[in-house]
Amino acid sequence: MTRLTRLLTGTILATAFIAGPAFAQTAAKPAETKAANAPDQKPAFANQTRAPQPAQMPKIATETVAEGLPHLWSMEFLPDGRMLVTAKEGAMHIISDEGEAGPEIKGVPKVLSGGQGGLLDVALAPDYETSGRIYFSFSEEREDGNGTSVASAKLVPDDAGGGTLEDVKVVFQQMPSYDGNKHFGSRLVFGPKGELYVTVGERSDPEPRVQAQDLSSGLGKVFRIDADGKALSDNPFVSTQNARPEIWSLGHRNLQAATLDGQGRLWTVEHGPKGGDELNRPEAGKNYGWPEVTYGVEYSGRNVGDGITAKAETEQPIYYWDPVIAPSGMAYYDGDAIPEWKGAFLVGGLVSQGVVVLHMDGDKVAHEERVPLNARIRDVKVGPDGAVYAVTESRSGSSTIVKLTKT
Repeated sequence: MTRLTRLLTGTILATAFIAGPAFAQTAAKPAETKAANAPDQKPAFANQTRAPQPAQMPKIATETVAEGLPHLWSMEFLPDGRMLVTAKEGAMHIISDEGEAGPEIKGVPKVLSGGQGGLLDVALAPDYETSGRIYFSFSEEREDGNGTSVASAKLVPDDAGGGTLEDVKVVFQQMPSYDGNKHFGSRLVFGPKGELYVTVGERSDPEPRVQAQDLSSGLGKVFRIDADGKALSDNPFVSTQNARPEIWSLGHRNLQAATLDGQGRLWTVEHGPKGGDELNRPEAGKNYGWPEVTYGVEYSGRNVGDGITAKAETEQPIYYWDPVIAPSGMAYYDGDAIPEWKGAFLVGGLVSQGVVVLHMDGDKVAHEERVPLNARIRDVKVGPDGAVYAVTESRSGSSTIVKLTKT
């Protein structure tokens, strides 16, 4: 077992600490100060990018609650307060309240962990307390390539702090398969009526990524399915010839952040190109543009396609970042422990190396705040105590879990 420390790091993220070359904490000024990759592109409306920081920003203390962990991808709180985590290489662990990681949970199916693949998100079924079922996404090797799949299983914990997955079933497969190792997505979010939203990527390469615009393809989409992996009867394309009936929205690039807001609506943040990460509220049947319409540029600096940022048939992002934050993990804050964040979205930043706090005014971003953690953030969750928990990852392949509280 790995002993997990519960020690205060002593890092208090006060105003003076946050100031730095990447961004500066000054009320009414944008946090981002670096030059844009696409400086000639202009936002479609006010505060669509580089929104000002709020007038009141809490001082945040960090506490390392778990360290020396394998390369984690996601975490979820169990009803008893313990954490269920997934490791990219294909393992699940339960982290106890006492600060110990149990042995690997048995029964996890084989995953394809090369490149950006691996064991990805995990979510508890809405009836978990009675059924014990969990859902998880992973990159699955197939005869004709690979792709993102979703499985369900019954989690049976044991007295040693581990457990077993029983009755494992792959309930959904992103199709078509593709022989690549990038842009698998993926986040799992249960809606208020038990529907399951599954976010995926478009596999990155020029040949498959255009399928984000193709309703007969499952690349670059948000899906909406039932607990058995079937399309819901009121999905927008169930009656459209040759369309995949599970599709909820299209035109996405690589979705690694998703959550519900206080009204039970789905929100996502996706990886864009160089200078094009997007916050969206995916709605039924709507097209979010990729790769025909996008902010940002190719990694080479060339235009993406025709270089257009707006088109009548596609939706504008509610917010975008240039330079990118490289988003992964997302939570809606409805706790009381950090009142300044009430009603805000919390987004993990791999490149920005911290938590991005989006303060909303209706369905628009009013303010953007950043909490630097000096580490790549892979997932963000709000704990039962109202504190915010961030999963870090290092290039060397290890992770920590950090707790954020107001000082």
